[in-house]
Formats: sequence, structure tokens, C-alpha cells
Amino acid sequence: MAVPSVSRTRHRVRHQLPAVMMRSGTSKGLFLHRKDLPRDQEEWAKVLLSVMGSRYGDKKQIDGIGGATSTTSKVAVVSKSEREDADVDYTFAQVAVGQEKVDFSGNCGNMASGVGPFALDEGLVKVLPGQTEVDIRIYNTNTRKLLIENVQVDDEGHFWEFGDCHIGGVKAAGSEIKVQFVKPAGSMTGELFPTGERSETLAIGNVPPLENMCVQVTLIDAANPFVFVDSRSLPLSYHTEGPAASSSLALVEAIRCAGAVKMGLATDPISAGLIGGTPKIAVVSAPPFDLTGAGPDIKVQSFSMGKPHPTLQLTGAVCLASAISTPGTIPHQLSKLDTVLTPATTPPYEQELHESFFSPEESLFEDKKVKIQHASGNIDAVVRKDILGANVESVSLSRTARRIFSGNVLFDI
Repeated sequence: MAVPSVSRTRHRVRHQLPAVMMRSGTSKGLFLHRKDLPRDQEEWAKVLLSVMGSRYGDKKQIDGIGGATSTTSKVAVVSKSEREDADVDYTFAQVAVGQEKVDFSGNCGNMASGVGPFALDEGLVKVLPGQTEVDIRIYNTNTRKLLIENVQVDDEGHFWEFGDCHIGGVKAAGSEIKVQFVKPAGSMTGELFPTGERSETLAIGNVPPLENMCVQVTLIDAANPFVFVDSRSLPLSYHTEGPAASSSLALVEAIRCAGAVKMGLATDPISAGLIGGTPKIAVVSAPPFDLTGAGPDIKVQSFSMGKPHPTLQLTGAVCLASAISTPGTIPHQLSKLDTVLTPATTPPYEQELHESFFSPEESLFEDKKVKIQHASGNIDAVVRKDILGANVESVSLSRTARRIFSGNVLFDI
């Protein structure tokens, strides 16, 4: 006896999302138009988790376009701005790897450096015929801070990505994108030094097998809140086993969570552990000796989402450069450790200016060049400070970016 056939209707359940994938600084991620996402930002997480492949806590992100690392699982959401002081608004999302979590708590400077080129290519910013570069004002909604990017323009009014600018962590050269973080202090806490101290002792408690441990730190908030740990105060096991060892990562995370509580970003270490994106943390040490005086001012090992960072977050460079430029901080102290061995003709750090004052009307500010050594090279920053106090007016850095693909990402929720 024949079995009667059953008619089934198959309806398409996948959605498509217009997207651009870019290598932006030393990060890689998706760039999206805000208009293509749900109106309610609370609905974004389920879309981004599916798109990037982090549904069900997949560590490999095999079912999405994420790269299974914190530096390749990022999203920038961009729209035209209604603010008088900005051309576009930009919201950053860090999509966790191995967890169903999306963190909107802080900014990513590397992803931010691609916002200007994206806005130009997508028609969110217009240029005049024959214009070869443009300043694009970007408002970061996460930190409520302004960035200004100087972007090169081709003959058709699009981003000109080719050039001879090299950045640590990227093999290929590209056109220089000058990124200026304007008044970066207090991005989340409202203060450059949330505790009022430029350096302090941070009690960690028990981190097996260590007991009642304390470390020396600077807790600072410029572009993103950071915990900078003096490497000299870390136990021998950290230095012998290395930053990637499980014991080292557990120690670093405990310090980060304690710092979060001290900065007022969390009520207790447990709640701090639920927000892996902020504050960020890095271990700082004195720079290698360089007789020429052209070497780095400091050496840093940063961490991101519980893992060693392969380079340094751009906001980390902003924060660290601000700290180095401020007497009394751990980074400032470490950057001065080799001054005894430098040639007698080398001027004190405080006297070093980047070229000169910009103009007579800006004579209340001075510029200082800072060179930071990270795991994949160096990054230079120029800090403009109020010479009468500790105010950081701006920090400027250089990045490159490249559009990798544009099209639609298919996903289901």
C-alpha cells in the first residue's frame, strides 16, 4: 500500500544584512549602517551574535564571519549625525568569542579609525571636486567623545587607501589616517584619574596559589578606562610562565576586576567579571635601553577579553600616552628609568616638545611625542596637554585601513 505524500511548504528563514568588512588599524570587523539594524538597540545583540558566529557560545565562530579572536570579532555601527559638532555617529560592539555576549560599554580606537573611510565610501560624508583629503568628525556614542579623522580622498571622492604608512601589527602599507581623540579624559568615569590618585596600591586578595596579593597600578580613563600594572610588582610566576599562561591570565583578570571596583565601574569583582570589555588592562615595564634616545618610552603587554593582545588597543595607546605625559603615574615613572644612562645632552622628558606650539593663541598647550613598544612593534602618539595642569586636550595617532568586502551577510535568529 502506497504511503500518501505530505505536502510541505519551505519558507526562507534567513535574513540578509548589508555589510562591509574592513581591516581597521590592527583590528578587523563589520561596518554597518544603523538604518539596517533594528530601531531598538536592545535588539542588536541577537543579530550580531548570529552574524559573527557567537551563537551557542561557539569559540570558533565557525557559523559566522568572526575570526575567533577578540581583535577580529568587532562591529562598528555608523549613521549620519544630528549633532552640530559631528558628521557621523559611531557605536562600537565587541562580540564575545565563546560566549553569547555583546559588549557596548567602551570604544575601540582601531575600529574607529575605519569609520571615516567607511563614511566617505558610503556617501555619509561628501567632499568637493578635486579635494584630496578631508577631516571627518566622529561622535562615539559609547563614550560620548569626539574624534576627528583626516582621511585621504581619491579622484572620485572615495577613500584613497594606498600609501606608504606602516603600523605595527600590519604587514602592508596604506594611506595615513590621522586620528585625533578630542578631550579623551573621563570617557566612562568622568575623570582622568577616577580615584584621584596617579599611582596606588591595589589589593587583589587571594589568587591561588598566591594569597593577600597587592600590585602597583595607575587607574586612568582616557578614551577608555585602563588599569596599568607595574610589571615590577607582579609575582615571579608571571615573568617565568609568560602572559599567556593560564595562571597569568587568572591573575590579570583578578587585577582587572579589582581595578573596576576601585574605579567605580562595578560594585564587586563578580559583576566586574561579567563585563570583559571595560576597564581594559595592560602590564607596563621600562623600555629597553637605547643609547640613541630614539627608542620607545615604555614597553606594554595589553590584554583583551581575557587573552594577551597581539598589539595594543588604540584607545590603550591614547590612555598610556596620557599617563606617560603626566608626572606621578606608574607609566611616567617607568619611562624615566633609563634617564641616568642617556647622553648628557638629552633634554629632560618634560622639556621635549613636538616641533613647537601650534600658534600664539594656543600657547597654553604643548605637544609631546610618545613612542610605545607593544608585542608587534611600536606606535607613536602626540599628546597635547594643558601646560598649567593635567588636562589632556587631545591625543593624535596614525592608522591605516582597507575595505575587504562589501555585500550582504546572511543570518538567522
